[in-house]
Amino acid sequence: MRFIALETPKPLSKIGLGTWQFGSREWGYGPDFERQAAQIVRRAMELGVTVFDTAEIYGFGRSERILGAALGDDRPKVAVATKIFPVVPVAAVVQQRAVASAARLGVTSIDLYQVHQPHPLVADHTTMRGMRVLQDVGLVAEVGVSNYGLRRWQVAEAALGRRVLSNQVRYSMLDRAPEQDLLPYARQAGRVVIAYSPLAQGFLSGRYDAKNPPSGAVRRANPYFLPENLERGATLIETLRQVADAHDATPSQIALAYLLRHPNVLAIPGASGVEQMERNAAAADIDLADDEYAALAEAAKRFRPVTGLAAMPAMVRARFARPTGK
Repeated sequence: MRFIALETPKPLSKIGLGTWQFGSREWGYGPDFERQAAQIVRRAMELGVTVFDTAEIYGFGRSERILGAALGDDRPKVAVATKIFPVVPVAAVVQQRAVASAARLGVTSIDLYQVHQPHPLVADHTTMRGMRVLQDVGLVAEVGVSNYGLRRWQVAEAALGRRVLSNQVRYSMLDRAPEQDLLPYARQAGRVVIAYSPLAQGFLSGRYDAKNPPSGAVRRANPYFLPENLERGATLIETLRQVADAHDATPSQIALAYLLRHPNVLAIPGASGVEQMERNAAAADIDLADDEYAALAEAAKRFRPVTGLAAMPAMVRARFARPTGK
């Protein structure tokens, strides 16, 4: 396992574990997944993973409880990150919600407490006042944000009066906007970009195509998985496979290695089983050659999916289409 080269209270592994699916029915993993979740967490720790990310909104607290129980007595050895869902993120509420999250996780201090998304009406100075108190009393070690643009990340840090260590954003070979400004800033300022959905919810795994679309409510709601987009992505997937063959790896591992090439990026893919966790962790040790990285970047650049309003008619058809066959 490799680690982010920054001074932090606990080492931050380049691959973490995202736990949105823990306790969340929309992923469709079934009632037995809670037991599997504990096995995934234990195996992740054995492989050197030190970052475990959750949120109070995931399963409405169940993800935090499942993660805390799975970590058990090893909680102090890893960096536990969670998020407040900012419905009314004024200082008093921020403090109250942190106490509740810590209780569900079974920790006395949250290693990284993040604002899940920017609030359109509540200014960051109000939210960060609560965060500062939490740091002062020792309930929170590091503060982070999520889904923030660069300017608002900097504003939040000015409001806190201390570093806002991380910004958790959607970042994958399909969603490369963070490369424009967030990644250069993180490297220059000594901050971290945490990449969620680093495999574009499995699109980059190569498991799906127009004739074999995914099941499950989360992926069905993602326009990337429209048949037309799966067809358009065939060239990108083939490039991933070619590079993967050269490294005796999988397309998913290469897609993760593409992100991890940046020194200040930490990826938090989810895992539906122990084997997937093992594959994800192994991606941290893959070194891409310059020409391989360039080929992947060019293939990603050429992928032009149908998204936004243009995708809505197809999304509606896919949502209400009746199954064919007997």
